[in-house]
Amino acid sequence: MEVVKKPSEKFDWTLSLILFLLFLVSCLSIYSAQTTGQYNENYFIRQIFWYVVGIIIVAVVMFFDSDQYKKLSWYLYGFGIFLLFALIIAPESIAPERNGAHSWFQIPGFGTIQPSEFMKAFLILSLSKVITSHHEKYIKKTFKTDVWLFTKMNLSTALPLALIMKQPDLGTSLVIVAIFTGLIFVSGITWKIILAIYGLGSLLGATIIYYVVWAPEVLVKYLNVQTYQFNRIYSWIDPDNHQAGAGYHLYNSLRAIGSGLLTGKGFGERQVYIPESHTDFIFSVIGEEYGFVGASIVIGLFFILIYHLTKTALDANDPFNTYICAGVISMITFHVFQNVGMTIQVLPITGIPLPFVSYGGSSLMGNMFAMGLIFSIHYHKKNYMFGSEGKQ
Repeated sequence: MEVVKKPSEKFDWTLSLILFLLFLVSCLSIYSAQTTGQYNENYFIRQIFWYVVGIIIVAVVMFFDSDQYKKLSWYLYGFGIFLLFALIIAPESIAPERNGAHSWFQIPGFGTIQPSEFMKAFLILSLSKVITSHHEKYIKKTFKTDVWLFTKMNLSTALPLALIMKQPDLGTSLVIVAIFTGLIFVSGITWKIILAIYGLGSLLGATIIYYVVWAPEVLVKYLNVQTYQFNRIYSWIDPDNHQAGAGYHLYNSLRAIGSGLLTGKGFGERQVYIPESHTDFIFSVIGEEYGFVGASIVIGLFFILIYHLTKTALDANDPFNTYICAGVISMITFHVFQNVGMTIQVLPITGIPLPFVSYGGSSLMGNMFAMGLIFSIHYHKKNYMFGSEGKQ
């Protein structure tokens, strides 16, 4: 027997509180960041505007349930592919080049929209649909069926990945790979395939890094790679000797976070200048102003968010919803790990924003779309007096 709940009881209040706290962190950090440097816009006000738009997106996305998203998943995927392809053929007036990449549509009176930010959520839906449909069709698992599932997931991911790399946008491409990897791990595919594929991938990556660091002339000779393309790796490994060039942001980020010590310098008391710190390097602002304690609280908020998403995945009574949660967890976790990691020299700089905190309309709207899916799962979850009735 299904237990009927009031709308207020079905709403995910915990998730809304976590997002509200991240909103406060974002606004305080951006307000402080824009007090240094030359800014022609009030990004603090604009971030509030994007959060309002994000709330509207959550409300719309939450309206649909999992059955409807199963039907809509490939339509949304196709729409995302269409937008990514349109970026390639669009004239400069519509898709201007920014920082060497064609990743945005310029919309008069509204700003810029980055389709790849929405493609991440669309890919999560489509891959969740692929896995769910596969297991419904192939009830008995074999090595052959696992290979076929892996192939279908690869094909679904390869097209958006290729179009995003074409822009080029390395950061978002890595997020796409992270989503794919996270869903591979929960898809039920045998570990023999997973270990073989990712073992080879790790070996290839390690080999490339080895040649970049110790024998770059080999890559220059045989792969026609230009020397300047190694600067991002060199500046990551040794930012002190590249502080005037490619290592400028990282060098100053380390100075800012290190100078924050335990409790920070206080709100608005920053001394280290980092260009465009309201975007990808917002964590440096937090580290300098609030120190180790403040930075730890922000990271703790993300741990709570990921824990809550994991709990939602485990409580879901539909495999499709579980896969959606797994995809969103993979996306958010990679974003946080990469962004924080690149500001403290754990990882190379890739231009990935800190979710819900860094300034960026497209990034925030894409993430809020993903959160809308989580709200939808919680809101439309069917509860039964006898738990076994709710399992599918």
